[in-house]
Amino acid sequence: MALGARCAALDWPRIAQDLDAHGCALVPGVLTPEECVRLAGAYAKPELFRSRVVMERHGFGKGEYQYFAYPLPGPIAELRAALYPPLAHLANRWYEAMQLEPRFPPAHEDFIARCHAAGQLRPTPLLLQYRAGDYNCLHQDLYGEHVFPLQAAVLLSRPGTDYEGGEFVLTEQRPRMQSRAEVVPLEQGGMVIFPVFHRPVNGTRGSYRVNMRHGVSRLRSGSRHTLGVIFHDAA
Repeated sequence: MALGARCAALDWPRIAQDLDAHGCALVPGVLTPEECVRLAGAYAKPELFRSRVVMERHGFGKGEYQYFAYPLPGPIAELRAALYPPLAHLANRWYEAMQLEPRFPPAHEDFIARCHAAGQLRPTPLLLQYRAGDYNCLHQDLYGEHVFPLQAAVLLSRPGTDYEGGEFVLTEQRPRMQSRAEVVPLEQGGMVIFPVFHRPVNGTRGSYRVNMRHGVSRLRSGSRHTLGVIFHDAA
């Protein structure tokens, strides 16, 4: 089945329910092992990327990542376009609950046109590479005025075989409460969908916003590659 068709066939009501309840949704088997190996191998092809970031130089953690250049490789462009429409529906519901503007158009190309009109022209899908001892500090992927409030990460490596440690971690800060942590048990080809920076939570007086951050714990051995899918472009 083509990647776009696979994304359309996902259990989107369950995904939305998990995001509402837990702030993340785990989706196994989005990519095949063969697709994961090919994408991880792309890290060694500098012609595919617009920039490379060594995290330690910027205080982001340890490890490195590269942002893809336009035109995006076919599977990444297909994944980005296919995931966006059902997530835009959820994003609009979240923004309504949080009393935020704007609303998001149903097609990703229209949202990207909005980004580009505001000077956000640089693509943001990325490949991340970790070695033993590397980690990614808790952070939010905000790149300009126009931010799509959900993003996805797909694990390309095999936990327990290619590496040990390196768990995907989310934290949630609710007003006047201590932070809550969520560790997501990804397998190769599995995807986690999560908020970029905040989400609504139902309280006794209606919905309120909670602040979200994400990162990766220390890799104890081996190497780990991850595909990050961010739906807004960067200024």
